[in-house]
Amino acid sequence: MIEIVELECPSCGRPLTTDVKECPACHRPVVITSFNSVYSMAAADVNKYANSFQKALQNNPDNKILNTSIAMCYLKLKLYDKALPAFEKAIEDNFDNSEAFFYAAVCLLKGKKAFLAQRSEINKIDEYLNAAIMIEPRGIYYFLWAYVKYDYYERKYLKTNPNYMDMLTNAINNGCTSADIDALFSFLGVECPNQLIV
Repeated sequence: MIEIVELECPSCGRPLTTDVKECPACHRPVVITSFNSVYSMAAADVNKYANSFQKALQNNPDNKILNTSIAMCYLKLKLYDKALPAFEKAIEDNFDNSEAFFYAAVCLLKGKKAFLAQRSEINKIDEYLNAAIMIEPRGIYYFLWAYVKYDYYERKYLKTNPNYMDMLTNAINNGCTSADIDALFSFLGVECPNQLIV
């Protein structure tokens, strides 16, 4: 059962609860359930949302919806060090949430190229992406893994199986679109390598 929490609309301040999807006053989302909800928001608006969720989490630290919502806000703001524990908390709350594993993997890159990551971080990224794909094999999950396998393993001449080309094929076969790729690299904060452009 999902716990319903009282909070103010992050956009207009109207008193609401977390079971309301859209504020009846300002028609903005009340909680953030996917990155698409914050993707086109201005940073100032995302900050307002993050502050509202932080306030609500003080009395409800284990609320699944609030933890996911604040994690998405932190990711949009590129506050990877704050987003990662929130996504890890979301994973604890719902082990079947493939997006939480995916976004946790994104956060581990910290807005830098995979090439610059520590091996322990890459191992954790591999673990998170494997879990996400086991839950739901989405093309964008394979594409992120293709990027990591190219930028870390291939560029460092490390053998990995499957390799980045195999992951790229899986990404295409599982419906990864150019819009997905653009969104991915916007919140990764790096450019997509030419070798991965399909």
